[in-house]
Amino acid sequence: MENNFEVGFLRVLAELKLITAEDAVKLLAAYHESDVDQFDEFLLSEGILDTENLLEALSEYYQVPSFDVVGYFFERHLLHMFPKEMLVRHEIIPMQVDENMMIVVAAKPDNPDLLFEIGEYVSYDIRFYVGVARNICDAVEEYYDKADTEVGENGGDEDIRQEELLRSEFMHIAEADEEIVFPTNSDDMVKDEEIVEDEEGEVEYFEEL
Repeated sequence: MENNFEVGFLRVLAELKLITAEDAVKLLAAYHESDVDQFDEFLLSEGILDTENLLEALSEYYQVPSFDVVGYFFERHLLHMFPKEMLVRHEIIPMQVDENMMIVVAAKPDNPDLLFEIGEYVSYDIRFYVGVARNICDAVEEYYDKADTEVGENGGDEDIRQEELLRSEFMHIAEADEEIVFPTNSDDMVKDEEIVEDEEGEVEYFEEL
């Protein structure tokens, strides 16, 4: 099955013009002579692809959306719905829950065992995104065992945590040609209003017509 992935993935890379047909033959031979276990990791380590190209190709191969987990603020309580060993073994990480659906980023979303094992712990409908295996495992290690004080224990820290979560989601959801502006000055948040003083010096707000 692994060899089928290698051949199929090389075909996708060629179709996306990321490599040539001649490159494909050489890369396959070089991979089998290397000590790297996973083919996508080999392509990254050899500098054949960067993360962006790899995610594009993985999305095309698996026919699911891709997601770069690096820099995303994962919610610890979602990870704790599953054993850490299971997340690392299957190279998956829960990203978010929307009503009765859970989005899970997986290195191999076509793994036939995934839905069954996930269903042992949660009853959500599962939607898979594909991600880079090593980055998924790094994210699990980073967020699963974080102390409560690191993810927000009191009100101030919780506000910071929520702000970081929102920023993280906006950065990953926003389209490349759209710019999200976060107000940095309270004056920037007063729009379509005119501030005047009445006869007694009281400040009043009038909406502009």
